[in-house]
Amino acid sequence: MSKVTIALDAMSGDKGMDIVIPAAFDSLKDHANLHLVLVGDQSLIEEYLQKNKCPKSERLTIYHASQIVEMGEPPSKALRNKKDSSIRVAVNLVKEGVAQACVSAGNTGALMATARFVLKTLPGIDRPAIISALPTKKENGCVRVLDLGANIDSSVAMLFQFAIMGSILTSAVDGIEKPKVALLNVGEEEIKGNERVKEAARLLLETEEINYIGYIEGNDIYSGKADVIVCDGFVGNIALKASEGIADFMGQLIKKAFRRNFFAKLAGTLAIFVLRPLVKQMNPEVYNGASFVGLRGIVVKSHGNTTVKGFEQAINRAISEVEHNVPELIKHEVEELLLI
Repeated sequence: MSKVTIALDAMSGDKGMDIVIPAAFDSLKDHANLHLVLVGDQSLIEEYLQKNKCPKSERLTIYHASQIVEMGEPPSKALRNKKDSSIRVAVNLVKEGVAQACVSAGNTGALMATARFVLKTLPGIDRPAIISALPTKKENGCVRVLDLGANIDSSVAMLFQFAIMGSILTSAVDGIEKPKVALLNVGEEEIKGNERVKEAARLLLETEEINYIGYIEGNDIYSGKADVIVCDGFVGNIALKASEGIADFMGQLIKKAFRRNFFAKLAGTLAIFVLRPLVKQMNPEVYNGASFVGLRGIVVKSHGNTTVKGFEQAINRAISEVEHNVPELIKHEVEELLLI
């Protein structure tokens, strides 16, 4: 196996080093070819390693960064005033070829702005998109959805590019030869939707290289009908946040119901054997890690309040994209389709 080097933003996210560093050591145990670079305040990282009696490893190094981008900080301010932030330095390491990918749980807007500025987009790609996997009804199945918030207002060309990138990434990482691609819309009929969605549908129907299956509605996002779902960032982000809210709401209702009285608690104890596989399937840790596709490098965004296991999963996503050389695959396919 060839060496894979990932830069980790050790300072960002809700818990910073408390999540990133344990996840780093767990990942090193699981991947013999993995090398990790912890990016952040060197003195603080070394203090953490010593305090927690972390073992020394030749496959783990530290790269100093003197600044931190706060979670609520405006992206433009972070890009302009924090050129030595852990986010910026981690992305720079990818640009310089020191690392093949970077993973951060930090400010999404700042990470995207920095990645676009430093790495630039691939030829033929107008703007990068955020893509992530979501669970489906199929056992161990998932669907990849993009864009999830990078582009609030997407053109026809951008929707078409999203479909290409989503199809390529899903084919490479999930091993699906011809992923089923759908456009998220307000109905399945051809007459439904705005003009941009209709025009994007026409382009996809004319593209033999994309296995376009038509429109899909919001209630079918988790059905397993599609392998890739394409939408603009405004729609995608609302769909994602609404789904997260419903999942949290249902979880609270179930807990409340089982705590109501003695018999409810007894029923809850018995039901745990039925609910345990469901909880495992819906566990957000399993799907943590959203990729910024369309860049000349690999950048993975972890949820800010993820767990150690969740951040480890984000690292796994970065490793998979490095091993499959996703940016180069997207570059080649876009050049073929758009005749660049």
